[in-house]
Amino acid sequence: MALWNRDWKLLLASLVGFLLIAILAIYEDIFMLIFGFTFADLLGRAKSKWHIASGIFGMAVMFLIVFLATTNSLALVDSQVLVPMMIIQLVFPVLIYFVEKSKNLQNELADVNTQLVQQEERQRIARDLHDTIGHTLTMIKVKTELTTKLIDRDPSSVKQELNDILATTRTALKQVRELVSDMNFVSLQTELLHCQQLLQSANITTTIHNHCPKIVLSSVEETMLALCVREATTNMLKHSQAQNCQMQIHCRNTQYTIAIQDDGIGLEQKGLGNGMNSMKERMRVLQGYALFEGDTKTGTKVLFSIPIQDGKEPLT
Repeated sequence: MALWNRDWKLLLASLVGFLLIAILAIYEDIFMLIFGFTFADLLGRAKSKWHIASGIFGMAVMFLIVFLATTNSLALVDSQVLVPMMIIQLVFPVLIYFVEKSKNLQNELADVNTQLVQQEERQRIARDLHDTIGHTLTMIKVKTELTTKLIDRDPSSVKQELNDILATTRTALKQVRELVSDMNFVSLQTELLHCQQLLQSANITTTIHNHCPKIVLSSVEETMLALCVREATTNMLKHSQAQNCQMQIHCRNTQYTIAIQDDGIGLEQKGLGNGMNSMKERMRVLQGYALFEGDTKTGTKVLFSIPIQDGKEPLT
Protein backbone atom coordinates (compact mmCIF):
# COMPACT_ATOMS: atom_id res chain seq x y z
CA MET A 1 0.00 0.00 0.00
CA ALA A 2 3.08 2.24 -0.04
CA LEU A 3 1.84 3.25 3.43
CA TRP A 4 -0.81 5.23 1.56
CA ASN A 5 -0.01 8.90 1.99
CA ARG A 6 1.04 8.52 5.63
CA ASP A 7 -1.71 10.99 6.51
CA TRP A 8 -5.06 10.73 8.34
CA LYS A 9 -5.78 7.44 6.55
CA LEU A 10 -2.87 5.82 8.33
CA LEU A 11 -4.09 7.23 11.66
CA LEU A 12 -7.60 5.92 10.97
CA ALA A 13 -6.26 2.47 10.09
CA SER A 14 -4.27 2.37 13.33
CA LEU A 15 -7.26 3.43 15.46
CA VAL A 16 -9.52 0.84 13.81
CA GLY A 17 -6.84 -1.77 14.43
CA PHE A 18 -6.59 -0.81 18.11
CA LEU A 19 -10.39 -1.03 18.42
CA LEU A 20 -10.49 -4.53 16.91
CA ILE A 21 -7.66 -5.68 19.17
CA ALA A 22 -9.50 -4.27 22.22
CA ILE A 23 -12.65 -6.23 21.30
CA LEU A 24 -10.67 -9.44 20.80
CA ALA A 25 -8.80 -8.91 24.07
CA ILE A 26 -12.05 -8.47 26.01
CA TYR A 27 -14.03 -11.35 24.49
CA GLU A 28 -11.29 -13.81 23.51
CA ASP A 29 -7.88 -13.52 25.17
CA ILE A 30 -6.39 -10.48 26.84
CA PHE A 31 -2.99 -11.34 25.39
CA MET A 32 -4.38 -10.38 21.98
CA LEU A 33 -3.08 -6.96 23.04
CA ILE A 34 0.36 -8.05 21.90
CA PHE A 35 -0.82 -7.54 18.29
CA GLY A 36 -1.00 -3.85 19.09
CA PHE A 37 2.70 -3.69 18.21
CA THR A 38 1.71 -4.14 14.55
CA PHE A 39 -0.39 -0.98 14.54
CA ALA A 40 2.05 0.84 16.81
CA ASP A 41 4.72 0.23 14.17
CA LEU A 42 2.33 1.45 11.46
CA LEU A 43 1.48 4.55 13.50
CA GLY A 44 5.15 5.45 13.94
CA ARG A 45 5.52 5.82 10.16
CA ALA A 46 3.05 8.71 9.95
CA LYS A 47 4.47 12.03 8.77
CA SER A 48 2.58 14.20 11.24
CA LYS A 49 3.54 14.30 14.92
CA TRP A 50 -0.09 15.20 15.66
CA HIS A 51 -1.25 11.98 14.02
CA ILE A 52 1.26 9.99 16.07
CA ALA A 53 0.17 11.70 19.30
CA SER A 54 -3.50 11.05 18.48
CA GLY A 55 -2.74 7.40 17.77
CA ILE A 56 -0.85 7.00 21.05
CA PHE A 57 -3.84 8.51 22.85
CA GLY A 58 -6.12 6.01 21.09
CA MET A 59 -3.78 3.19 22.10
CA ALA A 60 -3.90 4.33 25.73
CA VAL A 61 -7.71 4.40 25.57
CA MET A 62 -7.64 0.83 24.19
CA PHE A 63 -5.58 -0.37 27.14
CA LEU A 64 -7.81 1.49 29.60
CA ILE A 65 -10.98 -0.03 28.16
CA VAL A 66 -9.51 -3.53 28.22
CA PHE A 67 -8.26 -3.20 31.80
CA LEU A 68 -11.60 -1.82 33.02
CA ALA A 69 -13.50 -4.59 31.26
CA THR A 70 -11.27 -7.38 32.56
CA THR A 71 -10.42 -6.13 36.06
CA ASN A 72 -12.33 -8.87 37.83
CA SER A 73 -10.85 -11.72 35.78
CA LEU A 74 -7.33 -10.33 35.41
CA ALA A 75 -4.76 -12.24 37.40
CA LEU A 76 -1.83 -10.54 39.13
CA VAL A 77 0.64 -12.37 36.92
CA ASP A 78 -1.18 -11.18 33.81
CA SER A 79 -1.07 -7.56 34.97
CA GLN A 80 2.66 -7.79 35.66
CA VAL A 81 3.16 -8.77 32.02
CA LEU A 82 0.60 -6.47 30.42
CA VAL A 83 1.62 -3.22 32.13
CA PRO A 84 5.23 -3.27 30.78
CA MET A 85 3.88 -4.33 27.38
CA MET A 86 1.50 -1.36 27.44
CA ILE A 87 4.32 1.05 28.26
CA ILE A 88 6.52 -0.36 25.48
CA GLN A 89 3.68 -0.14 22.95
CA LEU A 90 3.01 3.48 23.87
CA VAL A 91 6.67 4.37 23.34
CA PHE A 92 7.08 2.20 20.22
CA PRO A 93 5.54 4.67 17.68
CA VAL A 94 7.92 7.40 18.89
CA LEU A 95 10.92 5.11 18.41
CA ILE A 96 9.75 4.13 14.92
CA TYR A 97 9.21 7.80 14.06
CA PHE A 98 12.78 8.74 14.95
CA VAL A 99 14.20 5.68 13.17
CA GLU A 100 12.30 6.62 10.00
CA LYS A 101 13.37 10.25 10.36
CA SER A 102 17.00 9.14 10.70
CA LYS A 103 16.71 7.01 7.55
CA ASN A 104 15.20 9.90 5.62
CA LEU A 105 18.00 12.21 6.76
CA GLN A 106 20.59 9.64 5.68
CA ASN A 107 18.95 9.36 2.25
CA GLU A 108 18.89 13.14 1.90
CA LEU A 109 22.55 13.29 2.94
CA ALA A 110 23.41 10.64 0.35
CA ASP A 111 21.60 12.69 -2.32
CA VAL A 112 23.49 15.81 -1.30
CA ASN A 113 26.80 13.92 -1.39
CA THR A 114 25.98 12.66 -4.88
CA GLN A 115 25.27 16.22 -6.00
CA LEU A 116 28.56 17.38 -4.48
CA VAL A 117 30.43 14.61 -6.30
CA GLN A 118 28.77 15.63 -9.55
CA GLN A 119 29.64 19.29 -8.91
CA GLU A 120 33.26 18.38 -8.19
CA GLU A 121 33.39 16.38 -11.42
CA ARG A 122 31.94 19.33 -13.36
CA GLN A 123 34.64 21.56 -11.91
CA ARG A 124 37.29 19.01 -12.82
CA ILE A 125 35.97 18.85 -16.38
CA ALA A 126 35.98 22.66 -16.54
CA ARG A 127 39.62 22.68 -15.44
CA ASP A 128 40.44 20.00 -18.01
CA LEU A 129 38.76 22.08 -20.71
CA HIS A 130 40.75 25.13 -19.68
CA ASP A 131 44.07 23.31 -19.37
CA THR A 132 43.84 21.18 -22.52
CA ILE A 133 41.36 22.41 -25.11
CA GLY A 134 41.74 26.04 -24.04
CA HIS A 135 45.48 25.83 -24.61
CA THR A 136 45.00 24.07 -27.96
CA LEU A 137 42.47 26.64 -29.20
CA THR A 138 44.85 29.42 -28.19
CA MET A 139 47.52 27.81 -30.35
CA ILE A 140 45.09 27.63 -33.28
CA LYS A 141 44.24 31.31 -32.81
CA VAL A 142 47.90 32.34 -32.77
CA LYS A 143 48.71 30.16 -35.79
CA THR A 144 45.74 31.58 -37.71
CA GLU A 145 46.78 35.16 -37.00
CA LEU A 146 50.33 34.35 -38.08
CA THR A 147 49.08 32.74 -41.30
CA THR A 148 47.01 35.83 -42.09
CA LYS A 149 50.14 37.97 -41.83
CA LEU A 150 52.28 35.56 -43.88
CA ILE A 151 49.91 35.40 -46.86
CA ASP A 152 51.33 38.62 -48.30
CA ARG A 153 54.89 38.56 -46.92
CA ASP A 154 55.89 34.87 -47.09
CA PRO A 155 53.39 32.74 -49.06
CA SER A 156 55.73 29.73 -49.02
CA SER A 157 55.39 29.43 -45.23
CA VAL A 158 51.59 29.52 -45.30
CA LYS A 159 51.26 25.86 -46.26
CA GLN A 160 53.36 24.76 -43.29
CA GLU A 161 51.36 26.93 -40.92
CA LEU A 162 48.09 25.54 -42.29
CA ASN A 163 49.38 22.00 -41.78
CA ASP A 164 50.23 22.92 -38.19
CA ILE A 165 46.73 24.32 -37.69
CA LEU A 166 45.22 21.12 -39.10
CA ALA A 167 47.33 18.97 -36.79
CA THR A 168 46.40 21.13 -33.79
CA THR A 169 42.72 20.90 -34.72
CA ARG A 170 42.95 17.12 -34.79
CA THR A 171 44.55 17.22 -31.36
CA ALA A 172 41.67 19.36 -30.05
CA LEU A 173 39.13 16.92 -31.50
CA LYS A 174 40.90 14.03 -29.80
CA GLN A 175 40.90 15.90 -26.49
CA VAL A 176 37.16 16.55 -26.77
CA ARG A 177 36.50 12.86 -27.39
CA GLU A 178 38.62 11.91 -24.38
CA LEU A 179 36.75 14.34 -22.13
CA VAL A 180 33.37 13.07 -23.36
CA SER A 181 34.54 9.52 -22.74
CA ASP A 182 35.54 10.43 -19.18
CA MET A 183 32.05 11.81 -18.47
CA ASN A 184 30.34 8.51 -19.30
CA PHE A 185 29.98 5.57 -16.93
CA VAL A 186 33.04 3.35 -16.93
CA SER A 187 32.83 -0.20 -15.60
CA LEU A 188 35.65 -0.94 -13.17
CA GLN A 189 35.80 -4.61 -14.12
CA THR A 190 35.89 -3.78 -17.83
CA GLU A 191 38.60 -1.15 -17.28
CA LEU A 192 40.73 -3.58 -15.25
CA LEU A 193 40.60 -6.17 -18.02
CA HIS A 194 41.32 -3.51 -20.66
CA CYS A 195 44.33 -2.26 -18.69
CA GLN A 196 45.56 -5.82 -18.29
CA GLN A 197 45.44 -6.30 -22.06
CA LEU A 198 47.28 -3.01 -22.66
CA LEU A 199 50.03 -3.86 -20.20
CA GLN A 200 50.47 -7.38 -21.54
CA SER A 201 50.66 -6.05 -25.10
CA ALA A 202 53.59 -3.94 -23.83
CA ASN A 203 55.23 -7.11 -22.46
CA ILE A 204 54.28 -6.32 -18.85
CA THR A 205 52.95 -9.52 -17.27
CA THR A 206 49.82 -8.49 -15.37
CA THR A 207 47.69 -10.37 -12.84
CA ILE A 208 44.43 -9.23 -11.23
CA HIS A 209 43.20 -10.56 -7.87
CA ASN A 210 39.72 -9.41 -6.81
CA HIS A 211 39.13 -10.49 -3.20
CA CYS A 212 35.71 -8.83 -2.89
CA PRO A 213 33.86 -9.25 -6.21
CA LYS A 214 30.41 -9.00 -4.61
CA ILE A 215 30.72 -5.50 -3.18
CA VAL A 216 28.30 -3.09 -4.87
CA LEU A 217 29.69 0.33 -5.82
CA SER A 218 27.70 3.31 -7.03
CA SER A 219 28.13 4.34 -10.67
CA VAL A 220 30.06 7.45 -9.60
CA GLU A 221 32.42 5.46 -7.37
CA GLU A 222 32.97 2.80 -10.01
CA THR A 223 33.66 5.38 -12.73
CA MET A 224 36.08 7.37 -10.56
CA LEU A 225 38.02 4.24 -9.59
CA ALA A 226 38.10 3.03 -13.19
CA LEU A 227 39.48 6.37 -14.40
CA CYS A 228 42.16 6.29 -11.69
CA VAL A 229 43.16 2.75 -12.71
CA ARG A 230 43.32 3.96 -16.33
CA GLU A 231 45.55 6.89 -15.35
CA ALA A 232 47.84 4.68 -13.27
CA THR A 233 48.13 2.21 -16.15
CA THR A 234 48.97 5.01 -18.58
CA ASN A 235 51.71 6.22 -16.25
CA MET A 236 53.10 2.70 -15.98
CA LEU A 237 53.22 2.32 -19.75
CA LYS A 238 54.96 5.68 -20.17
CA HIS A 239 57.39 5.74 -17.28
CA SER A 240 57.82 2.50 -15.33
CA GLN A 241 59.94 0.25 -17.59
CA ALA A 242 58.31 -2.58 -15.63
CA GLN A 243 58.13 -6.25 -16.55
CA ASN A 244 55.50 -7.37 -14.03
CA CYS A 245 52.40 -5.83 -12.50
CA GLN A 246 49.91 -6.95 -9.87
CA MET A 247 46.47 -5.42 -9.30
CA GLN A 248 44.69 -6.42 -6.08
CA ILE A 249 41.27 -5.43 -4.75
CA HIS A 250 40.60 -5.76 -1.01
CA CYS A 251 37.79 -4.86 1.38
CA ARG A 252 39.22 -4.19 4.84
CA ASN A 253 37.92 -2.14 7.76
CA THR A 254 35.04 -0.68 5.72
CA GLN A 255 37.49 0.43 2.99
CA TYR A 256 37.40 -0.65 -0.66
CA THR A 257 41.01 -0.66 -1.84
CA ILE A 258 42.75 -1.15 -5.18
CA ALA A 259 46.52 -1.69 -5.04
CA ILE A 260 48.65 -1.59 -8.21
CA GLN A 261 52.28 -2.73 -7.87
CA ASP A 262 54.95 -2.87 -10.58
CA ASP A 263 58.64 -3.78 -10.59
CA GLY A 264 59.82 -0.78 -12.61
CA ILE A 265 62.14 2.12 -11.88
CA GLY A 266 59.94 3.70 -9.22
CA LEU A 267 58.73 7.25 -8.80
CA GLU A 268 62.12 8.94 -8.55
CA GLN A 269 62.73 8.87 -12.29
CA LYS A 270 59.28 10.07 -13.21
CA GLY A 271 58.30 13.60 -14.04
CA LEU A 272 55.58 15.59 -12.34
CA GLY A 273 53.19 15.40 -15.26
CA ASN A 274 51.88 11.94 -14.48
CA GLY A 275 48.34 12.73 -13.35
CA MET A 276 48.92 12.13 -9.63
CA ASN A 277 46.99 15.24 -8.65
CA SER A 278 44.06 14.19 -10.82
CA MET A 279 43.93 10.76 -9.17
CA LYS A 280 44.20 12.26 -5.67
CA GLU A 281 41.41 14.70 -6.45
CA ARG A 282 39.08 11.97 -7.69
CA MET A 283 39.66 9.97 -4.50
CA ARG A 284 39.17 13.05 -2.34
CA VAL A 285 35.77 13.63 -3.97
CA LEU A 286 34.77 10.11 -2.86
CA GLN A 287 36.08 10.83 0.68
CA GLY A 288 38.94 8.43 -0.01
CA TYR A 289 42.62 8.82 -0.77
CA ALA A 290 45.35 7.88 -3.23
CA LEU A 291 48.89 6.94 -2.18
CA PHE A 292 52.01 6.68 -4.33
CA GLU A 293 55.32 5.18 -3.24
CA GLY A 294 58.29 3.40 -4.71
CA ASP A 295 61.95 3.46 -5.66
CA THR A 296 64.35 1.85 -8.12
CA LYS A 297 64.51 -1.36 -6.06
CA THR A 298 60.86 -2.04 -5.30
CA GLY A 299 59.15 -0.35 -8.23
CA THR A 300 56.00 1.70 -7.81
CA LYS A 301 52.93 1.01 -5.68
CA VAL A 302 49.72 2.95 -6.24
CA LEU A 303 46.88 2.63 -3.73
CA PHE A 304 43.30 3.85 -4.19
CA SER A 305 40.96 3.57 -1.20
CA ILE A 306 37.36 4.72 -0.64
CA PRO A 307 34.94 4.04 2.23
CA ILE A 308 32.29 1.39 1.71
CA GLN A 309 29.10 3.39 2.14
CA ASP A 310 26.36 2.25 4.54
CA GLY A 311 23.65 0.30 2.81
CA LYS A 312 25.94 -1.27 0.21
CA GLU A 313 25.51 -4.93 1.02
CA PRO A 314 27.32 -7.76 -0.73
CA LEU A 315 25.27 -9.40 -3.44
CA THR A 316 23.83 -12.80 -2.58
